[in-house]
Amino acid sequence: MTSIVIIPARYDSTRFPGKPLCLLKGRPLIQHVYENSKLSKLADDVLVATDSETIFETVLSFNGKAVMTDKKHLSGTDRIAEVATKLKYDIIVNVQCDEPLIKPEMIDDVIKLLDDKRASIGTLVKKISEPSEITNQNIVKVVFDKEGFALYFSRSIIPFCAKHSEVSEPIYYKHIGIYSYRKNILLSLSQMEQTELEKTEKLEQLRALENGMKIKVRETLFETIGVDTPEDLEKIEKWLSLSL
Repeated sequence: MTSIVIIPARYDSTRFPGKPLCLLKGRPLIQHVYENSKLSKLADDVLVATDSETIFETVLSFNGKAVMTDKKHLSGTDRIAEVATKLKYDIIVNVQCDEPLIKPEMIDDVIKLLDDKRASIGTLVKKISEPSEITNQNIVKVVFDKEGFALYFSRSIIPFCAKHSEVSEPIYYKHIGIYSYRKNILLSLSQMEQTELEKTEKLEQLRALENGMKIKVRETLFETIGVDTPEDLEKIEKWLSLSL
């Protein structure tokens, strides 16, 4: 099966406008994401989908590939779906533009998840080791069955440990927001109305589950730090300086 990484990148982020263009170690954030994605062994190509001419020109300046998309899209999924309609790849991988620490192995892992023909979508999870993340509503938790298919995603604590539970220390997993889609699934998903659970939790992946799509997960050992604020950018800058 052929696959492509599409990185949706819009300029007008509510919390951090112009985020993809902010410099990290002297290079735009979007360049870090793009170049790390290019190191994937299984993805045949990488493409940035943007609504900004400035981002478009920036990607071209470091010899990347980019396409312009409609400014009206409400989500990254809709943006990559617009691009995917014109492409002939079997698998579309959605890598967020604010994940400069994304590892190529993570991309390969989500692509391999779709070797299971029962899976419509692939994504990653990581075991939570920091107790504060369990109660953090910005950290999405996930539970899955014995075959690795997601049962539910939530901002709340799942699983909830009942008072007289025989399990004293449940294992909690957080969701890592990278997705692989079969092309037809992505196009179908982008045409569906928002579902009640999706609107309640503000989690787009619940639309897929509510419509009977099967999301297969795989545990990763890699840690990523998404950039939502200028403070996050400073945190990653310090982290990279210490790791060199």
